[in-house]
Amino acid sequence: MSEGEPASPNAPVELRLRDLRPMDAPVIIVARVVSAERREITRRSDGGRRPVLSGLLSDGTATVRFTWWDPPAEEVERGMVLRAGPIQLREFRGRPEITFTWKTRVAPASEADLPELKEDELPVRTVAELADGDEGFRLQVRIARVEAKTVSVGQERRLLHEGVAFDRSGSIPFTAWSDFRLSEGAAVRIVGAYVGVFRGQAQMILDERAHVQPSEGSELPSLEEWRTPIATAIGLLEAGRGSSHATVEGTVVGLSPPSGLVFRCPTCGRGVANGLCRAHGAVEGIPDLRARVVLDDGTGALTLNLDRIATERLWGGTLEAALAGLRERPDPGRIEEGIHTALFGRRLVATGRASADDFGLTMYPDEVRIVPAGGPRDLAGLRTELEDGPR
Repeated sequence: MSEGEPASPNAPVELRLRDLRPMDAPVIIVARVVSAERREITRRSDGGRRPVLSGLLSDGTATVRFTWWDPPAEEVERGMVLRAGPIQLREFRGRPEITFTWKTRVAPASEADLPELKEDELPVRTVAELADGDEGFRLQVRIARVEAKTVSVGQERRLLHEGVAFDRSGSIPFTAWSDFRLSEGAAVRIVGAYVGVFRGQAQMILDERAHVQPSEGSELPSLEEWRTPIATAIGLLEAGRGSSHATVEGTVVGLSPPSGLVFRCPTCGRGVANGLCRAHGAVEGIPDLRARVVLDDGTGALTLNLDRIATERLWGGTLEAALAGLRERPDPGRIEEGIHTALFGRRLVATGRASADDFGLTMYPDEVRIVPAGGPRDLAGLRTELEDGPR
């Protein structure tokens, strides 16, 4: 091509992930694998099985979802840097998504091929502005709580740190795969984190690429302020389609399924129904406890999605005791009945992230406690009112 001659419209264009837009020219990308999950899809045409690899890619400027049809048999591991093109692009809910088709050539790349980003180039975000797939931002938060935990990653046991961070806009759970020496109440500045979703809730991931530094935190609320929020009417949360950090107080009026004894996939933690995980097929589920508690405060209702620890504490029973009881009387429904009996009519205060969808408002509480019975709407009177209906 002679000097000054315009580039061919079909010439490959190498783009950073933050610049991806549907376009006619073929696109090449260089990105790191953030997550990858291999599965098989049943073809409608002939009932055959087709392999597919899906997950997240990042180059530091953004994180995007990808789908790779008929991937190679070799393992594609988290942290690998790949050069791929031409890729197929589409937008879903305003975000780009990538597909590797039979035309896509994928080859290993090096860290040097990824863009070099200076800290001052990255936008400053608040917790409330973070969404699934976000990367390439600066954030200043205070640590509400943090605890170490050992997990299995393949054949390896790894130490991670889980907790909750917050600013004036809200709070977000986080998982740190490196020891950043985080401590409760500390103010920190974070660069290089990314945001994913776990069991429907956004969470911040800090891996070996993240940078965490102490911060003065003068603009952040104190730990005491975060722990003593003012209760918000559930009706207002419904109108606002949820909140990143809210406190509600209401009365337990029922449980929604699935509650009680559930089984989870040993690989991804999703619920298992009839021995099948929707991502990993036939698996031997791991027993767990959960309670989906319906809370009403007179202005509206929401569902508290309680994990095993919160369920055991509010119910007063344990998973081990429940499983032992099933060996004597194999009726899992008794566990749900026991939780319902223990909580029905109780008044709870819960704090956490609330989100709304077509099924209503759901809160994933960081903290939940029982309000002692008493006053004009005591427990016995409330049970009668709810069971018999208005007079």
